[in-house]
Amino acid sequence: MSQLDQYRQQIDAIDAELVQLFLKRMAVTQKVGEYKKEQGLPVLDSQREKQVIAAKTALTPDPATKADVAALYESIMAISRKQQRKLVQEGAEDEGFARWLRARQNQRMPVTAPRVVYQGEPGAYSEEAAVGFFGETVQARGLPWFNDVFQALANGDADYAILPIENSSTGSIRQVYDLLAQYDFSLVGEWQVKVEHCLAALPEVTLDDIQTVYSHEQGLQQCDRFLDQYRAWIKVPTLDTAGSAKQVKETGNRTAAAICSQRAARLYGLDILACPINHNTANFTRFMVVSPRLELRESRDKIAAVFSLPHQSGSLHEILTVFAVHGLNLQKLESRPIPDRGWEYRFFVEFTGDITAPGMDGVLHELSQLSADLRILGNFKGYVE
Repeated sequence: MSQLDQYRQQIDAIDAELVQLFLKRMAVTQKVGEYKKEQGLPVLDSQREKQVIAAKTALTPDPATKADVAALYESIMAISRKQQRKLVQEGAEDEGFARWLRARQNQRMPVTAPRVVYQGEPGAYSEEAAVGFFGETVQARGLPWFNDVFQALANGDADYAILPIENSSTGSIRQVYDLLAQYDFSLVGEWQVKVEHCLAALPEVTLDDIQTVYSHEQGLQQCDRFLDQYRAWIKVPTLDTAGSAKQVKETGNRTAAAICSQRAARLYGLDILACPINHNTANFTRFMVVSPRLELRESRDKIAAVFSLPHQSGSLHEILTVFAVHGLNLQKLESRPIPDRGWEYRFFVEFTGDITAPGMDGVLHELSQLSADLRILGNFKGYVE
């Protein structure tokens, strides 16, 4: 037997003892849960858990292992909370959970023949996403700014909005995340569009004629390697890619070009000088379908939520432990600074699951109790090609 095998045997023996001790501990926490049920006490006692972790980390003199011991006991206590929540049926005393219950009571069925708004001009990738999600006959119209789109929903001028939330090359669309936090709307679906940017200009214009290029700032970023070949060109950001194509068409400027989609180039009668010009050929934009009210559609398998956390050590790790213990696949974690609250952040998460499934109420209670301002943004079917 090799020395490695001997070490492994020792570990197996220790693990056998640990499992028995863990089961013994869980038998006691089961009794704690029964007592909490009888006395009407909440499962989570944050102060008690902090005291437990402090006491356990004090048992090791090695500073390097203190964090490991803390992480171990955070996981153990999260498992204990999961066990106790099967016994203790907590009510709507948590504001985040109560907000979710109100949204459930106010939910609606999907709207037939909906009015849809998006940011941009006709021919924008957002319009393409609207057609992809709702079908070719969708009543879709573009608005100049992201805030205009949210206002249209708030005023009842539209049934849905479709908005880009992230791009595989340039990352998250920060304005949309901030507006999702500002408005009490719901996410009811998602769509994905492959982005293939083209350089388009008026008929018979050549590359040698170009002096100025117009596009959305992300379009310019996604094509920066192509544009580096023409450093004398002036790059001008616009509100959207289709709007840049419209601008070139309407101004009649024969020294200007637009970075836009083939769809937009055709719509505005422009010739394509080069395509595709984005350096990442696997370039996709993910869009969210936003509704003024909650909808729980068939085949939903993804949950989105937003919350803030206290500015203290371990608060994010504590939240992440909840997902791990309940076997929920955390697919997205995005942070945004909270205005007027220096160095404090709001977190957007997306994870797998059906929010009406057994046991999910316990997850929501934990997230609500461990965070602040929890809001469930929606439960929808993830995009599948």
